Amino acid sequence: MRYPEFLKENGTIGYVAPSFGAATEPYKSQFIRAVEIFEREGYKSDFGPNVFAGEGIGISNTPEKCGAELTEWYCSKKNDVLISVGGGELMCETLDYVDFKKIRRAKPKWYMGYSDNTNFNFLLPMLCDTAAFYAPCVSSFAMEPRHEAVQDAFDMLSGKKLTVHGYKKWELHEVDSPDAPFLPYNVTEPTRVVPYNWDKTPISGRMIGGCLDCLANLVGTDFDRVKKFSERYKDDGIIWFMEACDLNVFSMRRALWEMKHAGWFDHVNAFLIGRPYNYGQKMIGLDQYEAVLGILRDYDVPVIMDCDLGHLPPMIPMINGGYGTVKPYGRNNIKVEFELK
Repeated sequence: MRYPEFLKENGTIGYVAPSFGAATEPYKSQFIRAVEIFEREGYKSDFGPNVFAGEGIGISNTPEKCGAELTEWYCSKKNDVLISVGGGELMCETLDYVDFKKIRRAKPKWYMGYSDNTNFNFLLPMLCDTAAFYAPCVSSFAMEPRHEAVQDAFDMLSGKKLTVHGYKKWELHEVDSPDAPFLPYNVTEPTRVVPYNWDKTPISGRMIGGCLDCLANLVGTDFDRVKKFSERYKDDGIIWFMEACDLNVFSMRRALWEMKHAGWFDHVNAFLIGRPYNYGQKMIGLDQYEAVLGILRDYDVPVIMDCDLGHLPPMIPMINGGYGTVKPYGRNNIKVEFELK
């Protein structure tokens, strides 16, 4: 696994928009504020051509222009790391225009984003054997004060820490105020992971995953190299981390069934499952837990649900492709210790 250099003091942050751009409010104001904060902290900026664009369908611009921006800015020597402007809906369509061969030949660079950005930060380890961050997009860095999880993401990007843990409370209902776009997370619910088949023994393995909506969409495509990846790292074993956005409980179960039968879960050591965006949903007797366990209990490995991952913040920053060890933290939470190996 190739690990990029961490962001150095006074380094340059590149901004790209392979999914949504900062074209509407509050995202435009949040993006501008986050960049201002980084610049006050001494970091320089390198803007991709699509960061303020809103001309595409579910993404900032045409798939061709988004793919070209991502390739050029990743391979550029003018920036040190890349942070995505935001998530979106159809980043998958940009993949036909991303030059993964050129990216594989380039010096490795950290890429950070989540949700729709799974289409790149999951494929970087798969296709280029290069680690990437599954962590907040730029807009989260505009909040005041900055939540511990957001600071953890930046501390990992800058190499100040490699051990992170779950947080005390999480946000069930976002406070959406157009007059106050920089509000912090509205954390009201106590965090309690729901473990299955886990006796609190530490679990180690190669960490891969992202947004389940995007992962399932890649099954069987030209970009599906998961079985080869799992075989390459079978001695480490795989720890899958996943969280769902738009999927209802039946869609989650269908997605996991599809991944199972594609051989994606070969050599699995454990699963970390984030709180789904449709938290608490029940449909025809199926809830979010049985949606997962109905497929994953067959592997007879630990399945830890309701983790701080994904669309109901805060989220633990994860290194896609990194080697990690999951341990209990406090009475009912987890921590992850990453190693660059």
